[in-house]
Amino acid sequence: MIANAVLITIAILLALAFWLMAELKFFIPYKVVLWRAYATPILTYVAVLSANVFAAVFVLIRKFFLKDTGRKLSHLDKQLHAGQTDVPAPWQEEESD
Repeated sequence: MIANAVLITIAILLALAFWLMAELKFFIPYKVVLWRAYATPILTYVAVLSANVFAAVFVLIRKFFLKDTGRKLSHLDKQLHAGQTDVPAPWQEEESD
């Protein structure tokens, strides 16, 4: 789930970077001056933006792709306790040894 969130975050940030490169063409002659003067604030902003986008994507993935996980896991737990599955529960393996 974290890998998917990282992948989506990178895609969003790349799309934003390409859009900004197209919109801010008038800064090209000043790129060296701007980078020397504002490298730290720019990198700090990008790091904070990346963390926030990652957190938002992670929350959305958890909200939409993990629906009813607790209900599904409780159903599996009930099956394991009743012994109705092909996969033996860990405590059943210990008893058989």
